[in-house]
Amino acid sequence: GHLDPGSHQRVLMKTGLILLIIGHLNFITGTLVHGTVLRFVLDPRDAISLQYAIANAASIISALLTISCGIAALMLSRYLTPAALKWGVFALSASSSLGCLSCLLGLAVSVGLTLGSQGRVLLAPCTFANVALAPVSRECPFDPTRVYSSTLSLWAISLLLDSMEIVFNIRCLLLTIDLLRL
Repeated sequence: GHLDPGSHQRVLMKTGLILLIIGHLNFITGTLVHGTVLRFVLDPRDAISLQYAIANAASIISALLTISCGIAALMLSRYLTPAALKWGVFALSASSSLGCLSCLLGLAVSVGLTLGSQGRVLLAPCTFANVALAPVSRECPFDPTRVYSSTLSLWAISLLLDSMEIVFNIRCLLLTIDLLRL
């Protein structure tokens, strides 16, 4: 059934705040992945590293869409009457839901490719030199010891956050549909 205006305001405010928090966390996670690993790994001639970069960029863009949807939902919770604001929240929540879904799929493919290649693409910028009596030395633009597990852990967090973004964007979409009486 339909909610009364007071209930809409409370639910929209909570949903908007949750979207803001989740969006910011996902944005931070995506920038950490890019800053620590992907900026060194990106090679336009390598399909896997290009897929990593595209999935990560899409994750950051969807996080920005989620943040925008959260702000719009907060504004709508305060001012329920403007039809343009209702349609704006409707469009933002629908596009953010689809963006998060595509990011979820892209990140899942990235995780699968990384597990399948055992992280070789992540370590591609590193040169390994065998010296006669010395152990293997690594010349790497980043610390290669934990890059595999760190990247996979951050991608797992991002997958979880994308899933939560989808749920709350759909919740916001349904609330807006109820407000628009569609």
